[in-house]
Amino acid sequence: MNVYFHTFGCRANQYDTEVVRQAFTEQGAVVVDDPAAADLTVINSCTVTHESETKLRRFVRQVSRTSRAETIVMGCAAALDDGAIAALPSVRAVVGGADPEAVLLAAGLRAQVGRALPRQTRHRALLKIQDGCDEHCTFCATTLARGANRSRTVTELVEEARMLAEHHAEIVLTGVHIGTYGDWGLTDPGRQPGDDENLRTSSFGFPRARARGQSTLGGLLEVLIQAVPQVRFRLSSVEATEVDDRLARLLIEAPRHVAAHLHAPLQSGSNRILKRMGRHWYTAETYRARIDWLAERLPVFGLGADVIAGFPGETDDDHHASLALLNALPFTYLHVFPFSVRPDAAAARLPDPLSPALINGRVRELRELGEAKARAYRGRRKGQRADGVVAGRAGGRVDVLTEDYLSVYLPTDRWDGRPPPRFDLIVD
Repeated sequence: MNVYFHTFGCRANQYDTEVVRQAFTEQGAVVVDDPAAADLTVINSCTVTHESETKLRRFVRQVSRTSRAETIVMGCAAALDDGAIAALPSVRAVVGGADPEAVLLAAGLRAQVGRALPRQTRHRALLKIQDGCDEHCTFCATTLARGANRSRTVTELVEEARMLAEHHAEIVLTGVHIGTYGDWGLTDPGRQPGDDENLRTSSFGFPRARARGQSTLGGLLEVLIQAVPQVRFRLSSVEATEVDDRLARLLIEAPRHVAAHLHAPLQSGSNRILKRMGRHWYTAETYRARIDWLAERLPVFGLGADVIAGFPGETDDDHHASLALLNALPFTYLHVFPFSVRPDAAAARLPDPLSPALINGRVRELRELGEAKARAYRGRRKGQRADGVVAGRAGGRVDVLTEDYLSVYLPTDRWDGRPPPRFDLIVD
């Protein structure tokens, strides 16, 4: 059986696809790069925006027109499917979530899968440390699709990281809400807004880490660095106010082991809108305090954020509050999304929706700001040294990713295609 895989959405989805891909290869399937050559297409879906589901449906129809392959749709959108995906042409099955055994069964194969990824198809490896989320952001349907917060064991993650390190120079820690890794976090169900006991700070000015023996993201990262010192670890997306004492210390003191880069979702710079979004664990002020503190101590610091434009009820003042905060902080790129109604999410029932024209205007303004900040940061980094890891090939050149998430392109003779190396290089 020839199988073609396609992934929509986040790094957690990309990791899930790798696990399913391995399960198929263990059953003797051949992975192909062209759906026209496939007997089966497996599509991992995303439900984060209306646009992502539109792209999914368009892609399924395209595959049905250009290929004889049947299609299995898995993932987040599949988990919330009301029958619309199942009714698309050539769809054999819709499998909610990412259980490889369920996908194998849907393909008519024996459901027996391995436990770890000895190698991934990506140049930079992904290591999913947790899944699900206990928060209830009003714009998000991912929590509904992925379920409750749950973490993998440290032992299992160390074993997988060691195997990945044989083939990859960088390992990206990913998940749905990685800042809550372990058995306690700022989103602990027992925490109440304004609970001073849970918000006491360390000498670094960050939320105190858990007692020794309890798992945290920082604690996990310490163990991984000790077990696999030859690779660079990178955090995918982590809440700014969930950067605790341990994690901050690693970012500052272990630059060869931990990439100096945070993608810290903001969503809005308006406290009123953050409250409507259900993002109760930070304010614009606490977010800024965390980022300012880190930026003062990191000579090189890549900083990105997700921002939603046009949330229901967002006024001009709310929008300008976002612009002011984004201007004030040292962002090096922004991911800007127009508000997208998710039928199963609470925000779909909020009053005062904005017109598409107003939303698009605010998206344009935010993206222009993000592009200006990216250009300015790259200009400041030009001529400086960087720690680079091969991320792939692009336009006949080798794409090298720096610790602060900049792409630098080198001639192809700098890499012969063997396990991706690390480079000391100059940013151009």
